[in-house]
Amino acid sequence: MGKDMQEIEKTLWASADKMIGGLSVSNYKFVVLGLIFLKYISDAFEEKYDELVKEGYGLEEDRDSYLAENIFFVPEQARWKYLVEHSKDHNIGEILDNALDLIEKENTSLKGVLFKIYNSPDFRNVNLGEIIDLFTNIKIGSKEASEKDMLGRIYEYFLGKFANKDGQKGGEFYTPACLVRTMVEILEPYEGRVYDPACGSGGMFIQSLKFIQNHQGNIKNISIYGQEKNPTTWKLAKMNLAIRSLEGNLGTQADDTFINDLHKDLKADYILANPPFNISDWGQEKLLDDYRWKYGVPPKGNANYAWIEHMISKLSVNGKAAIILANGSLSAGGQEAEIRKNLIEADLVDCIIAMPSNLFYTVTIPCSIWILNRNKKQKNNTLFINASNMGELVTRKLRELSDEDIKNIADIYHNYQNNNNYEDIRGLNKKASLEEIKENSYVLTPGRYVGTEELEDDGITFEDKMKSLTKELCKNMKESAKLDEEIKKVLEAIGYGI
Repeated sequence: MGKDMQEIEKTLWASADKMIGGLSVSNYKFVVLGLIFLKYISDAFEEKYDELVKEGYGLEEDRDSYLAENIFFVPEQARWKYLVEHSKDHNIGEILDNALDLIEKENTSLKGVLFKIYNSPDFRNVNLGEIIDLFTNIKIGSKEASEKDMLGRIYEYFLGKFANKDGQKGGEFYTPACLVRTMVEILEPYEGRVYDPACGSGGMFIQSLKFIQNHQGNIKNISIYGQEKNPTTWKLAKMNLAIRSLEGNLGTQADDTFINDLHKDLKADYILANPPFNISDWGQEKLLDDYRWKYGVPPKGNANYAWIEHMISKLSVNGKAAIILANGSLSAGGQEAEIRKNLIEADLVDCIIAMPSNLFYTVTIPCSIWILNRNKKQKNNTLFINASNMGELVTRKLRELSDEDIKNIADIYHNYQNNNNYEDIRGLNKKASLEEIKENSYVLTPGRYVGTEELEDDGITFEDKMKSLTKELCKNMKESAKLDEEIKKVLEAIGYGI
């Protein structure tokens, strides 16, 4: 997966670079992201189209045959095959905008969402035909690509590259599928209201859908609620839901979750979120008396605990949340320490999981998953899991958790929850009481509780090991003394005797 993904990313980025010309990054990213969307829905459609042709029942133009499998029906003049045939036409920009118009008519939830800018005078000098040709041999919407949420991964890669080109710090990060899967496998959102207050491109919802499908559930049993501040990312989330025929309430526009909560009355059964880490300017001064700060007012300089308290305020009486946060939140002092103490005393912290570094494209820092629970099964206890050594590098800079890693983490949590042969494993997991957490000054770093991994017994007794080590130490001390003497002689010979 790693090498294939890198090649796809490089090819797609090459297509973006071909059009840079006089365009600003903020303009040409809309061109590329719109084409990625068109290619994605066409790939999924054409794969199913070919299957229906082979079946021979004449259903290849039947909309219901696609909708039944959550595949977006693509009108003929919006299909990639049609776009390739007309890629060298002088009015290709008009053809692309028309394709997106047809898509919007097929799905009214996309009205005003798609990037219809190809016929704009700003892009008259862009060689759209050449870019279409570059995209043609890359499958990003097939079943295999969809399983890996390739659309989201490519989008994340582009955001990072666009940010670098623009000389900005990339602040919008797509959450890696392996992290989201870990959270979903722990929460098991079979039915109810699923909420993400910083939903990005919608990855949390997509993995929830896959979980339900993998467990033969019914996706109609979940309701999706989300909010996203960045208008471009909000549009991609709308597109991401639409291509999977998912209904979701993401608000009527992009908006700031703290300043203008679009779901004020929501009580969610499940919250899955990867809010931006350590945001310093989040508007605290306007929200000092906000009803959400039940456990303390979050500090002005860091939004981590504002996110935590916002999400707790949204949980139903049996609600559970899985939140990705920077590791600093586990041990931060000041106002954050006071809030953390109050959360622990209120018995809301169900589990803390330390994750490995290098899971994100654009940042290398390790993170943690907080599991918060309004109705814990293990009262006055918290489970700590140290997964920081799990996963493997799939590229020089990117790490992924394997299916086995994810299952291992989820099994530990569920065995703990259900008293099903759960046992502490030194270096990996520990059930800690409220008293033990108090003794550790309410710090939630898993390493404090799980300890270091036990070494395998090599069959050598302690006495034999000590004899061997003592013998080695004596040998080294004799050699050191011998070297000291030789150095002293050399110094004396050159007139610098000690």
